Amino acid sequence: MQTSGGGNTLSESEIVEAALRVVRQDGVEKLSMRRLSRELGVSPMAPYYYVADKRELLDLVATAALTGLRTPPPESGPWQVRLRDLIDQIDDKLRKHPGLGDVLIEQMLGKQLDLIDAVMRILFDAGFDDRTVLSAYATIHTYLFGRTRVNPRGAGALADTPLPESVARAVKHMSDLRGKYSYDFGMDVLISGLEAQLVRRGDGHVSSN
Repeated sequence: MQTSGGGNTLSESEIVEAALRVVRQDGVEKLSMRRLSRELGVSPMAPYYYVADKRELLDLVATAALTGLRTPPPESGPWQVRLRDLIDQIDDKLRKHPGLGDVLIEQMLGKQLDLIDAVMRILFDAGFDDRTVLSAYATIHTYLFGRTRVNPRGAGALADTPLPESVARAVKHMSDLRGKYSYDFGMDVLISGLEAQLVRRGDGHVSSN
């Protein structure tokens, strides 16, 4: 058995916690098996006794990072409120673990089945049919995990480029893309769009009372 620097046998939970520390400090892109071994104070090969490769490590990290989410019960409010509450909780986890969204965007139906189930149950409660629930979840998934790939720092490349008047007016607010304003705007658009789908289809109700 591999042991840590203190002579104790490594456990999977120790490995995952060490990986989470790396992610919180430096982001997912800096997490490697070698970096993990340094964090644990063990030989570079030690983590492989417990984790087959970086892909498995990232799966474990994603699952651990998303623990503790509270699924809003039906009696806590209308579906719009419950959906927003749940997604806000996920967003908070993503902000605490830089780069985690990049891991999750690639596996829409990955190992976070409890989380996916919680979102889909709220959508079913809202009155969406089976086909629309899947499309709605895919839209939420793409926004929630994929929006971190929009890089406002890339706007620096436009500094010396003559911009159309409309573009110049808008890009002054590029920094908003990583902040609460942009997140709230996107969530308002998403939930309003889902409400509009229900009205158009006549599949459910949109009451928020």
